[in-house]
Amino acid sequence: MPNEKKTVDMVNGPLLKNIWLFAVPLMLTNFLQMLFNAADTVVVGRFAGQQALAAVGATGSLCFFLVAIFNGLSMGSNVLIARYLGAGEEKHVRTAVHTAITMSAISGLFLALLGFFLSRPLLAMMSTPEDIIDMSALYMKIYFVGTFFGLIYNFGASILRAKGDTKRPLYFLFISGLTNVVLNVVFVVFLHLSVAGVAIATVISQALAATLVCTALMRQTDATQLHIRQLGIDFSMAWNIVKIGVPAGLQGIVFSLSNVVIQSSINSFGSSAIVAGNSAAANVECFVYIGLDAFIQACMTFTSQNIGAGRYERAKEIVKLTMVLTVASALGVALLVWGFGNTLLRFYTTDAEVIAVGMIRLTWVCLPLFLNGVLDVFVCSMRGMGFSLLPTIAQIVGICGTRLLWIFTVFPMFRTLTVIYLCYPISWTVTSIIQGIFWRKCHKDMLAKHM
Repeated sequence: MPNEKKTVDMVNGPLLKNIWLFAVPLMLTNFLQMLFNAADTVVVGRFAGQQALAAVGATGSLCFFLVAIFNGLSMGSNVLIARYLGAGEEKHVRTAVHTAITMSAISGLFLALLGFFLSRPLLAMMSTPEDIIDMSALYMKIYFVGTFFGLIYNFGASILRAKGDTKRPLYFLFISGLTNVVLNVVFVVFLHLSVAGVAIATVISQALAATLVCTALMRQTDATQLHIRQLGIDFSMAWNIVKIGVPAGLQGIVFSLSNVVIQSSINSFGSSAIVAGNSAAANVECFVYIGLDAFIQACMTFTSQNIGAGRYERAKEIVKLTMVLTVASALGVALLVWGFGNTLLRFYTTDAEVIAVGMIRLTWVCLPLFLNGVLDVFVCSMRGMGFSLLPTIAQIVGICGTRLLWIFTVFPMFRTLTVIYLCYPISWTVTSIIQGIFWRKCHKDMLAKHM
């Protein structure tokens, strides 16, 4: 099958139809990712116990913090390659592909070393409860070995998605995710390896995903084809990726730093039941991102390709369509998750206290998640138009500033979980307003420059 049959035309044809064709495989990919992650948590909670569940959950925000900058570079690669594809600049596409994959491998090695040696000190700084910190540190050390493969997969998948191919990343995730679930059962249920088993299964599945995506890129017949002998860094291209990706990565770092502070506040109650309940609910809550993430990625990639092709007038229409689709999907799924919250949480644990804690989070974080979708659509549109620094500043001020201010001023006066969780919808609302104002400015500047 020619490569073209696997891709969606983002520049020509009806936008709504093509956005759906692009987003549906992404939704299925996100669904499988969440399902496999949920399976990990279910296996740990059911067969390794509450402390093991809390130990894995306590690492989430810290893991995201350490990989954020590199995920930003992956986003930069996607935007840049999509723009070159839209403009028909095949030479630049080839250079960008090989530079991106090389950067992913170098970044993965650096991150593996960083995570391995800093895991326990960082967990201690987060006030991780003493009864789970050793298990959390062990999980993180093994987990970060796999970030080498995880970054290669992320960069490779972003290259395929830049050209409109969202199907093959779905297939690769299904294969690697199913492998992960089977290995979880073997390592945790039968070999009794607890959190170490979950981490080892993750590393193996990420290595499989990286192998599959690299094989697909090597079999391409267009400018996105990967040649091992051509791997290397073109510093001019790397700088272009960095200019787009680093602001997004820095946003992720500061964003996750605020989440680390929130996790530390949750840990400060000194209860593994509270940490476990928060972890289980956060896992369930992730299903709301299935459609949300797919449509915001569509917004960024469609905008970038259309800007590259000189179709500047379509940027506004892309924002409108993806905004409606993002809010509708997020709100619809959130209502379902909240309505069946007790049932869903029982898949993770039978402990009534853990379930009660989980429902508090689902009420105050899950239900208003559509607000996060609103601001993300604005951000991804601006990045697709070539503006990366301005939305980053807005995210840092709006999200992180609001959350940190709340945690350090309001929470000490009213030490409850509800008060902690309220910082999420409040920060999303503030930031959505800021990003909407900035989007209008960026859109006006882009039209003035090109029209």
